[in-house]
Amino acid sequence: MKNKTTIYWTLAVLITFAAAYYQRKTGPTYPKEFDIHINQSSYRISLLTSFGGDENCPVELEIPDTIVHGKIFFKRYPTNDDWQSDDLKREGDFLLFFLPHQPPAGKLAYYLQIFSPAETIDVAKESPVIIRFKGSVPRGILVPHVFFMFFAMLLSNLATLLALGKHKRYRFYGNITLVALFIGGLILGPMIQYHAFGDAWTGIPFGWDLTDNKTLISFLVWLMAVIANRKTERPAFTILAGVVLLLIYSIPHSMFGSEFDYTTGEVTQGFIHFF
Repeated sequence: MKNKTTIYWTLAVLITFAAAYYQRKTGPTYPKEFDIHINQSSYRISLLTSFGGDENCPVELEIPDTIVHGKIFFKRYPTNDDWQSDDLKREGDFLLFFLPHQPPAGKLAYYLQIFSPAETIDVAKESPVIIRFKGSVPRGILVPHVFFMFFAMLLSNLATLLALGKHKRYRFYGNITLVALFIGGLILGPMIQYHAFGDAWTGIPFGWDLTDNKTLISFLVWLMAVIANRKTERPAFTILAGVVLLLIYSIPHSMFGSEFDYTTGEVTQGFIHFF
């Protein structure tokens, strides 16, 4: 039995890490990376799509070749503003620029031109990078939130596997999953949302924020599973809850998130682009 339990834990950990990696790589807040080749050298450029705090956002390109220069184009998003442009400043091995700070949930679209005397390369011109600004979130809230959400995912996968194997401990881990979801998603999650964008909850019934609604659905489905298994073993409900949570976690984080409306000055639901 002990060996079987170890197998369940191992599979749960592998599934959890795979899901976390998938969400991170496909998520709209993950930096956009571009490979460019100029002046007989290749460089990888990473452009931010999310920035927190009260400072201007740095755009940093590590290109040691001093013959290479650059220009940045940016404007508020989504607006009909004209594109603004400025030169990238060289500091040692880096070309630098600081995008102007925006209000929480405010966005900028931007792209680059990198050039040497012999050639010019456009970076993201056809599909500009969209960056969303947010307020500073205290680490004392962010770190526990990430831990409890990751922990909930791990326990959910474990409970699901145990239920599939008809292991008697699946109800115990299902109960802990519900508690972790409640703490991470419904207590710490709104606290992060408030610090980042000024609103604690923008999901149902107040809005359609996808992150908030994903959290709510996950919690309600797991609450149903825990109640269904309270007096009688009903592993099918646990399996359903685990599958639903895994599918929900597969949805990229922060899609249809908060967006500052530059016309009204209000924060509304927006969409963070992948491309």
